[in-house]
Amino acid sequence: MKSTILRLLGTFLLYGGLGLYGVITLIPFVWALSASVKPLSEIISGENHWIPHQFTLENYQQVFLQEPLFLRWLGNSIIIAVSVTLLNLLFNSMAGYALARLHFWGRNSLFFLILAVLAVPLQVTLIPTFLILKTLGWLNSYQGMIVPAMVNATFIFMMRQFFVSFPKELEEAAALDGLNRFQTFWQIVLPLAKPALAAQAILVFMGSWNNFLLPLVILFDPDMFTLPLGLNTFKGQYISYWNLIMAASMIFTLPVLALYAFFNRYFIEGVRFTGSKG
Repeated sequence: MKSTILRLLGTFLLYGGLGLYGVITLIPFVWALSASVKPLSEIISGENHWIPHQFTLENYQQVFLQEPLFLRWLGNSIIIAVSVTLLNLLFNSMAGYALARLHFWGRNSLFFLILAVLAVPLQVTLIPTFLILKTLGWLNSYQGMIVPAMVNATFIFMMRQFFVSFPKELEEAAALDGLNRFQTFWQIVLPLAKPALAAQAILVFMGSWNNFLLPLVILFDPDMFTLPLGLNTFKGQYISYWNLIMAASMIFTLPVLALYAFFNRYFIEGVRFTGSKG
């Protein structure tokens, strides 16, 4: 009886803590949503109220109709984020499968090198990336944003962990049916890796979609700005247009929410599988 009460109490505390954490993390989003339908004068008045006194959709209209580059920034972000996500899904999966299943000279050394890359902060690689892109003539271009981000050591490791736990019997059966290694990967292994691919797709897309530092370094033409960099132009030296920033931020979050809603059923399963074996 006592153990049952303790278990119920532990469950209550766990879900209560998670619920409290969820509410705390939701507060900034709710405030941003509220501010996106307020006039600027109400936001900067200093009054801290959640329900707008003057509800207006003019902020959204102004972002779309009076900011001529907003749709261009949105398009740039979509092109770059989608391209980076698709290339990562392809190359990270191939690299992870090779490290998990293929036996070749230097495989373990290559794997430890990839683990070492995980310890290198992004900020350390910014200047070398800038110099390489400058030499190639890729500054202020789509390829300058896409190519440096088309593989990721974190997700190579993640996919390798998934394929290590992948049943070898399926591959052996495919070999008996006459499939070679490439056919086995494309026709058998990859379709069954949907949970890991979905988790990777969400995380890679979010990272590319929210990326601010790399565009800040290599993009200097306003026509090439991505949304995070473009939103920064709403902040002036003497005044920041928080009403426009919040409205654009709400639009900015929609693709990520849509992607997560689409892949949600695979996401948790993918994260669970990728850490199952070493």
